[in-house]
Order: sequence, then C-alpha cells, then structure tokens
Amino acid sequence: QVQLAESGGGSVPAGGSLTLTCSISGPEYDYTQYCAGWFRQVPGKEREEVASLNAAHSLKYADFAAGRFDISKDNTKHIMYLKMNDLKPEDTAMYYCAAGRRIYMTWSCDGWNYWGQGTQVTVAS
Repeated sequence: QVQLAESGGGSVPAGGSLTLTCSISGPEYDYTQYCAGWFRQVPGKEREEVASLNAAHSLKYADFAAGRFDISKDNTKHIMYLKMNDLKPEDTAMYYCAAGRRIYMTWSCDGWNYWGQGTQVTVAS
C-alpha cells in the first residue's frame, strides 16, 4: 500500500506562484519501482495530467504546463514537488498527486495505482 498527501494549495492572483508538495509513504513504496505525477481536475471536466516522472526520472509535461511548471522529486525524503509560476485563472483546479507501479523491464508505468486527496488551487483574475 502507498499513501500520498498533497499540500501547498491556496489562492493567488494571476501571475503568482505556488509550490505544491506531495508526501509519499507506505511499506510498498520504493521510488525505483514507481512513477509519480501531478494531475488536476475542474468540476464537470475530466482529470488531466499536468506533469509526471517515470521510474528513471524522465520528465513529461502537458503543453499548458511546459515552461511554467516544474516537477521535481526528493527521493531521500519521498517528497514530490510541483512549482507553478505565472499562474492563470484557467489553472484553477483541484490538484492531485499519484503513483503508479513500474512495468516490468521498463521505466514506464501502466496507469496510476494510488492517489492523494487533492489540494485546491485558485487563481484570481
């Protein structure tokens, strides 16, 4: 079992910055065997991927996040971050972190097995 807990959400004006934190824990968790990522969801819309790292720490960003958001992970502390700059009102959403088990003999993951409860980000225009 793996547990994830997000923090760092809040309300900021457009153009502002926020850093979200995801604490990852649990007896099953081994950072070499899991991908980790950030997602967001607005009521009435599907959850969308923001940024992720595979088990080899290769990064992937959604188009809207590239150049503004920065995903990173401290494997010694089992913490993942999402630094968000130049925030826009359309970035307003509930943000979730997730972990997915690595596919055998690859660095990729097939889906996301564990989710946090989410942290709200609100960007005022």
